[in-house]
Amino acid sequence: MSKIAGGPLLAIGCEGSANKLGIGIISHDLSTGQTAVLANLRHTFSSPPGTGFLPKDTARHHRAHFVRLAKAALREAGVADPAAQLACVCYTKGPGMGAPLQSVAVGARALALLWGLPLVGVNHCVGHIEMGRAITGARDPVVLYVSGGNTQVIAYAERRYRIFGETLDIAVGNCLDRFARTLEISNDPAPGYNIEVLAREAAGRVLLDLPYAVKGMDCSFSGILSAADILAAQMKEQQAKMAGGEEVAEEDRFGPEDLCFSLQETVFAMLVEITERAMAHVGSNQVLIVGGVGCNERLQEMMGQMAKERGGSVYATDERFCIDNGIMIAHAGLLAYETGFRTPLEDSTCTQRFRTDEVYVKWRD
Repeated sequence: MSKIAGGPLLAIGCEGSANKLGIGIISHDLSTGQTAVLANLRHTFSSPPGTGFLPKDTARHHRAHFVRLAKAALREAGVADPAAQLACVCYTKGPGMGAPLQSVAVGARALALLWGLPLVGVNHCVGHIEMGRAITGARDPVVLYVSGGNTQVIAYAERRYRIFGETLDIAVGNCLDRFARTLEISNDPAPGYNIEVLAREAAGRVLLDLPYAVKGMDCSFSGILSAADILAAQMKEQQAKMAGGEEVAEEDRFGPEDLCFSLQETVFAMLVEITERAMAHVGSNQVLIVGGVGCNERLQEMMGQMAKERGGSVYATDERFCIDNGIMIAHAGLLAYETGFRTPLEDSTCTQRFRTDEVYVKWRD
């Protein structure tokens, strides 16, 4: 496999916008239209329970593991001569956390200079969308993009991914992650996943009252988080009373699993509502869920029920492609490269603010 005329194009992608460092290598066969994942490696920075990940610590993690992960990806992909076999080096330009983004951008620049290859800066959100489309085969879906840093309902029109609705404050994944901190739930493998596991244990025993904040096509999650934090404090008071021998009525008792269940049901219902409204507006019967929260099976189930009632279908990927990864950056970057896009070295910066609809999607009709 090489970048010579007639052969498949290969690209390496470098992702590090949050606490996941990902390096991926992808192949595009332009003659057949086939895409192949050659390597998709990831290393996660996990902080202790009850804490989040600080930008400086996350950046330090990415710098420490970048070279080892890149070498491992090249070995797995069978790329012995990157300068001859790769077409370009793709990296996450934004959005994301400043220090981690900078660490990976520096690494990508070093690889491009070392191998004499062009750089391609990639929008993180577009990377999720294009990887989701490639893996699932969804043709022209409404996209629900849900992660720790982003919550958007998106549809494609006139070479842009148009944002129909989004969060007005914090992202849904950030809401779940911060509530995991409140409950001091482990961050390994991910706080959102551990909330999902706890929610399953509740088995729908009780649905606690939380604010439902849909405003037109947009959502708000900060007030829901505050209300859930208040309920968590009440739960701890209950536990202290019972530990001291005081009686608490059975119907008034609730545990962490009930809190996680109630939080999930409320925020996911909000997301289903705005997604359905976008489907009706654009006349689509397909939904593609991307981003780290898209791995949540309960969200997929709720979205599936809605889509089925509309005669539609839901597309989602597993954790290899939902959670931040390097292969999505390689894929989106190579799509842009094939249309002639390049990022000059002097412009190979990164930014914490880079909206999905800022990208000109030249590779789609």
